[in-house]
Amino acid sequence: MLRRLVVETYHNVIGKLPPVLTVNDGDIVVTDTIDAAGFDKSGVRHALGPNPMNGPIFVSGAEPGDALKVEILSMTPTRDTGWTRSSVAANVVDPEYVRGLPPRDTAIWTIDQHSMTVRLQDPIPGLEDLVLPMRPMIGCFGVAPSLGQSISTATSGEYGGNMDYRLFGPGTTVCLPVFETGALFFVGDCHALQGDGEIVGTGIETTFEVTMRLSVVKEAKITWPRGETSTDIFTIGNARPLDQALQHATTEMLEWLGRDYGLGKTAASHLLGQVVRYDIGNVFDPAYTVACRVSKEWLKR
Repeated sequence: MLRRLVVETYHNVIGKLPPVLTVNDGDIVVTDTIDAAGFDKSGVRHALGPNPMNGPIFVSGAEPGDALKVEILSMTPTRDTGWTRSSVAANVVDPEYVRGLPPRDTAIWTIDQHSMTVRLQDPIPGLEDLVLPMRPMIGCFGVAPSLGQSISTATSGEYGGNMDYRLFGPGTTVCLPVFETGALFFVGDCHALQGDGEIVGTGIETTFEVTMRLSVVKEAKITWPRGETSTDIFTIGNARPLDQALQHATTEMLEWLGRDYGLGKTAASHLLGQVVRYDIGNVFDPAYTVACRVSKEWLKR
């Protein structure tokens, strides 16, 4: 069934809050997001940052120990501008380099919905001809964390959150571990484009109509988010320092390769040792994100 989520109140936390929509296993949900600073498609501000979320959505049948499968079916831009910061963040360069960084002003980008491209509204020297392909992605989404917690949308954890990983776009399926009855799913903070790491502290922040299918995977027993595209599988670790995020992602991949692909730890180690790819999600916010990714060409079910 197709359901539309119309939002009146936005949340700057992901947690055990009263649901605004109840859906059945397998329903498709369509919703309009606002940007990371709370502005809608018409430029009207409805909330303050960070990353106001739509939701939560209660998914019938989801219980702790299950996984919520989120299929990102489409993302349609609903505004012809987006914004970023004008300088890389201080924590991604050497400390002695920080004093020479330019101000972190807001830069406006023009979004061409016909050609699906983006460009700076006021190009600076050296970037006059820069036109980039749009690659829509969801920066922040997740389910209610364990122990009744409500956690800021500035960060991330086992439940998902502000991961800012560029593969979280149309065509990707994500599984999130369920900690509360109904999962209580939140979504927002969509980007027209973003490089690895979100190193300026933003993607190209704008608004989208997002269409997702929400399904329950019973007794999935996953610990960290897992994802799949047409070409790869990947696992996500969220933590600080960065090596701990990598450890979480690698452990989850070893478990996945063992349970679903029949690879013992030695076989999985041989495979990962030669074909694994590590992608960097968010390195700006409190918890960093690392994705452990394996091409499907090396896997046999």
